[in-house]
Amino acid sequence: MKNTNPFKQFIAKRFAFLHKSSFLAFVQKEFYHIFRDTRTMLILLGMPIIQIILFGFAITTEVKNSQIAIYDPSNDIATHQITDRIKTSQYFDLVKYIKNPAEINSVFKDGKVGLLIVYGEHFNENLMHTGKAQIQIIADATDPNIATTLIFYASSIINSYQLDMMKQLKIPYQIQPEVKLLYNPQMKGAFNFVPGVLGMILMLICAMMTSIAIVREKEMGTMEVLLVSPMKPILIIIAKTIPYFVISFVNLITVLLLSVFVLNIPVAGSLFWVIIVSLLFIFVSLSLGMLVSTLTNSQMTAMLVSGMVFMMPVMLLSGMIYPTENMPAPLQIVSNIIPAKWFIISIKNLMIKGLGISSVLREVTILSSMAVVLIAISLKKFKKRLE
Repeated sequence: MKNTNPFKQFIAKRFAFLHKSSFLAFVQKEFYHIFRDTRTMLILLGMPIIQIILFGFAITTEVKNSQIAIYDPSNDIATHQITDRIKTSQYFDLVKYIKNPAEINSVFKDGKVGLLIVYGEHFNENLMHTGKAQIQIIADATDPNIATTLIFYASSIINSYQLDMMKQLKIPYQIQPEVKLLYNPQMKGAFNFVPGVLGMILMLICAMMTSIAIVREKEMGTMEVLLVSPMKPILIIIAKTIPYFVISFVNLITVLLLSVFVLNIPVAGSLFWVIIVSLLFIFVSLSLGMLVSTLTNSQMTAMLVSGMVFMMPVMLLSGMIYPTENMPAPLQIVSNIIPAKWFIISIKNLMIKGLGISSVLREVTILSSMAVVLIAISLKKFKKRLE
């Protein structure tokens, strides 16, 4: 039966209003707790934006504007026509004409080109008289996927020219490209992924774990106890990072041993310089972890920052999986501040290509500068927190 007592109806409505007001107050309080933490807000609202931009523009299987070189001893009308087609293609960017065969190896060692077209001598003359002409495609196969794609693009352009000539002159021309793969003739994918995986492992262990370990001391309230000890604060931080340095070094040796004896990837260059550059990258990663630890106060925030700053950029913007050359210009600029990018380039040159330390001086200089800057900022921020 419906309650008709006016007093009871008034009381019921009043309690309902109070209940509704309490619920709204709890909702308001929760919003306040979220909005007052600026860093958490940036992560919650910024992560979707960063993810859609990275996954939308960085992940692409297309290979465009790849830098190539040409060696043309014939210098005749046929080679000019093929070269013009290559130059007008969206897939290639002709950056150099080689005048001496001795330059072929050096142009790949510089890392400026991924493909080289070599025309045979008397190309047009042989084509007109015998219906056959020689052409060679030389590719840098340290990244098998890119090398395969570039070879396919170049072969398609050459075949297209061949078909057009056959239609015009009604002569069965035959231009069969000879393919040569440098540094990775067996086209093993491990040659490309081992340097990238090594960079990611070292980054995660050094940077992420170091930042979380230091922040954990703050959360538990034990950092203050450590800071009032006779030991200097900087020595406390170094003491907490040394175990991760040792663990990273062990992982480095493990990955190198597995690469050589299980994946059959030879260390073509100096093992000494491979280890030295890797130790430099470990040092940079530890410095990055120290910086994150000075900017965050909770393990959850450190984890979220690490996921945004370490995981996604290393996988998408370092060249580990997708070439940075195919990304939009803004993302290419951002990729330059990713330490793993310069480490992966260095390891490929030293370990896969067998080049000397002089070939990675730029990368080593950049990594060293990053380490100095990160340490300086971390110490400055850390001192401020002590005041």
